[in-house]
Amino acid sequence: MIETDILIIGAGPCGLFTVFEAGLLKLRCHLLDTLPQSGGQLTEIYPKKPIYDIPGYPEVLAGDLVKNLMKQIEPFHPGFTLGERAEVIETLKDGRFKVTTSRNTVIIAPVIAIAGGLGCFEPRKPPIENIADFEDHGVEYIIKDPEFYRGKNIVIAGGGDSALDWSIFLVDVADKVALVHRRKGFRGALDSVEKVKNLADEGRIELITEAQIVGLKGESLGDGKQQLRAVTVKHKSGAETSKLADHFIPLFGLSPKLGPIAEWGLNINKNAIEVDTFDYATNVPGIYAIGDINTYPGKLKLILCGFHEATLMCQSAFKRIHPDKKLSFKYTTVTGIEGLES
Repeated sequence: MIETDILIIGAGPCGLFTVFEAGLLKLRCHLLDTLPQSGGQLTEIYPKKPIYDIPGYPEVLAGDLVKNLMKQIEPFHPGFTLGERAEVIETLKDGRFKVTTSRNTVIIAPVIAIAGGLGCFEPRKPPIENIADFEDHGVEYIIKDPEFYRGKNIVIAGGGDSALDWSIFLVDVADKVALVHRRKGFRGALDSVEKVKNLADEGRIELITEAQIVGLKGESLGDGKQQLRAVTVKHKSGAETSKLADHFIPLFGLSPKLGPIAEWGLNINKNAIEVDTFDYATNVPGIYAIGDINTYPGKLKLILCGFHEATLMCQSAFKRIHPDKKLSFKYTTVTGIEGLES
């Protein structure tokens, strides 16, 4: 049995930063995550993807951001239970929560911070009839190592940040990059859209809009599997063209699922947990939700927003854990973190 001040469900960037903010208040944290390592999506899905909107970092790889967060929380010695899922929650007589994991680990804490990102997630796949035949043989939904595409001919589909950012990044890695999007407009950051259009004007990216990939062609590998050789592009006019491709990467986002947390009596809205923006508390006293897993009017799913949410949540958690203690806010630029370690 593990006892702690704050049980953090989710060891992604927001969960890790929560440890730091809680540590400044001398609160102990334990992190629980279904993945076998910390870092959440940044580690599991795109460790080599550059991130551009972290303050103080013009550009930082996702994996490096996780390493820096882990180093930042070292002084506070958090506990980790990885490769296990939060299954059952009970409220004890003293008001604390008892969470039992999928491997029967028991964790007790007066405060729970759900920082599970998108929860249990899987990539959204395009409706191409035989796409499963090409998976791991030219079709990938997640880019883990850009070097895998060195010198290759790749086609990316999508109109969001991931599709734009990877198109920009892989220009200097792949032999040829084509970006296909079914609309003229994009959902991603305006700066990224401008970069893609500039690269297209320079002839470094083939930008194909008002079109979508509707078919895949390849050569048989046996056992129903095929190696990708080309994709079929259907244009708004109805015309179809064939395009050579070593890799097809549809980046249409992730389909979130809350898993057992959905049965905890929390207010759920479209697979996200509703919170009060005063302190990101849920409708269940003592349970908070921060990062991509929560929802509220004006919500933006950005890592830096999750950091802000974690900071305010920890202030509220302190008052709940120590109702008789006075909370004195201090700037780390003045005090540092020496002497604050748990």
